[in-house]
This record gives sequence, structure tokens and C-alpha cells, in this order.
Amino acid sequence: MNDPNTTRRDEIAAGLAEVERRIAAACEAAGRARHEITLVAVTKTYPASDVRILAALGIGDVGENRDQEAAVKASECADLPLTWHFVGQIQTNKAKSVVSYADVVHSVDRPRLVEALAREAVRAGRQVTCLVQVALDDDPGRGGVVPDGLPALAELIAKSEGLVLGGVMAVAPLGGDADRAFARLWQLSSALQVEHPNARVISAGMSGDLRQAIAHGSTHLRVGTALLGCRKPFVR
Repeated sequence: MNDPNTTRRDEIAAGLAEVERRIAAACEAAGRARHEITLVAVTKTYPASDVRILAALGIGDVGENRDQEAAVKASECADLPLTWHFVGQIQTNKAKSVVSYADVVHSVDRPRLVEALAREAVRAGRQVTCLVQVALDDDPGRGGVVPDGLPALAELIAKSEGLVLGGVMAVAPLGGDADRAFARLWQLSSALQVEHPNARVISAGMSGDLRQAIAHGSTHLRVGTALLGCRKPFVR
């Protein structure tokens, strides 16, 4: 019988190899270098053991979108040299917990959240990089500030002690044109960098649309399913 840990490692290694092949092809098509792209492995619903496998395979950036799960997993993997990204929507009452482990928060979309994150970052003696999530559709359930609100929110982050303005993040509209959405995000990022030259991060692209994101300047891809597969239901 095969060692189940070895089997899982092989599955993840194969997923990573395929994702890297897709990234390389997209970079070549866009005339970009692979080193311009950071692959964030989104490990939502997957165990800490998968994070350890990813780390052993060379992944240094891990993303989570639920604090309850992320806090435990980050603690279990505290011995690993990882950069933790929080990529989900955040309630302000979770700011203290998120700040305790997250190095980068991708989903900052309102002033109250900025204030809460800054307060907790100062208390914890940490510097947390924040990305402004921009809404590229009309679905309020997906979070994000409207494009016209980006400059003011970015300025608030930049002025807040304990926080660093890293750039922007967006999710392509469901069933929409990813190329058009990510082109718009690139324009917004370019305008933001006029006032904030160091806000160079563009967090865009997931398993299904990483090619389009790379074509339009993404620096950080948030990939889960293509790396780790569709999670099987737990059976006792």
C-alpha cells in the first residue's frame, strides 16, 4: 500500500507543475518574466499538512480567507518561513486575530477596517501590508470599494501607523469578461502609483483566469483548486 502522505505529495507536486506551466506560458505570451509573479497558494479547507507539502515544494506564500481556519493553520505552521496572505472579507472584530498572523491583507475595502487593522497592528508591534480591494462588478457580496473610492481609501492606509499600502486587489466578475476587468484594474493601479509609487502590487487572477490576469499586469496570483484539487467530502 502506498504511503498516503507520499501520494498526496505527488498530487500536489503535479498540480504545482501544471500551474507553473500555465504561468510560464502566460508570461511568455505577455512578454513578462516569471520572477515578476508571486504565486499565493490558497489553502482554504485544506489541512496544515498540505501547507507543509507546499512549503517543501518551494512555495513561500500562503493565502487563507476565513480567520477561524487561518489562525489555527498559521499557528500549526509557525515554524515554516512563510508569508501569510489574508484574501477573504474581514469583519472589523476579527482585525486583532488577522493582524496576529497575516503579513498581507488583500481585502481592505472600507475606512472602519483600515482603522481597526491599524489599531491592532500598532498594538502588536507589526507592519501589515494592505491592498485595497476594488469592486469590478455590482455584487456587494464579493466586497470591494467602488473605483472612485480607491484614492481616498489608499491615502488612509498610507497615512495609518502600522500599515503599509501595497497596491490593489480584485476578483473578476462572475461570468464576465476577465480581460476587460483586469485591464481596468491595471489602469486603476497605474493611476494609484502616480501618488503612491511603491503601491505596485496587483493581486488578480485565480485558477480559472490567471492567463488574463498576467496579461494585464498581475503581480500576485491567488490559486487554490488548480494546485490542491477539489476537496473530497469528509467521510467517517
